[in-house]
Amino acid sequence: MSSLLSKCQKPDAQGRVQHVTPENAGWEYVGFDVYQLNAGQSLTLHSDGNELCLVLVAGLASVSTSKAEFPHIGKRMSPFERVPPYSVYVPHHETVNVLAESDLELAVCRSPSAGSLPARLISPEEVGVEHRGKGRNKRLVHNILPDSEPADSLLVVEVYTAEGDTSSYPSHKHDDKNSPDETYLEESYYHRLDPAQGFCMQRVYTDDRSLDECMAVYNGDVVKVPRGYHPVATLAGYDSYYLNVMAGPVRKWKFTWEKDHAWINSDQYPKG
Repeated sequence: MSSLLSKCQKPDAQGRVQHVTPENAGWEYVGFDVYQLNAGQSLTLHSDGNELCLVLVAGLASVSTSKAEFPHIGKRMSPFERVPPYSVYVPHHETVNVLAESDLELAVCRSPSAGSLPARLISPEEVGVEHRGKGRNKRLVHNILPDSEPADSLLVVEVYTAEGDTSSYPSHKHDDKNSPDETYLEESYYHRLDPAQGFCMQRVYTDDRSLDECMAVYNGDVVKVPRGYHPVATLAGYDSYYLNVMAGPVRKWKFTWEKDHAWINSDQYPKG
């Protein structure tokens, strides 16, 4: 199995089913956990030296920190309702308490932080909704924590791709710390499929093919993208959702297209 693929696990005592850290991913910035909590279950998190973005992927909850309370938040009961989620931004050196008010699928996004932003609610109305692409390369994007909104290093976005379509495509990368056209951003992909027994395909590769891995990704799996291009392709019968977390030394999403496939953005595609 690829070292870039983190398989969904059975819930531990806290309900955690995914646990990606800079240490086990072999990078510097992105941390990512997923919890499956039962109604009435509580969870306490410590941000330590990181900022957090808690995304209610599905379900209802109350969230509190030492300085703020966000009671009775949540709306969608499945990510495939395709409406923006509720999220909570939490600064470093905070304690967060989460009470699940229904069965709850909670994503916890982390990256290093030294700033002093306050905790805040990110409501569905504050999430930018964007349709990208054309032909068989269409997707629906929810910009939860884009670079236009305050944070120290985290970027958080979710993407829907219909059966048979591609996304994170044409192939693009953001791994060069010294390029005027790119920012260095590590990235994780948390995948969900509908129906849940489905799978999609994700490839992670570099120009020189020193990294070139193609993975069959099932419901609840995480793909780690330390560098290189990283397109996703869905299969007939199965719609795709994924939650992206990016972070790096410069909080800006700048990327370059792979030259061979950039024509997909042009008027040449779709072919008549």
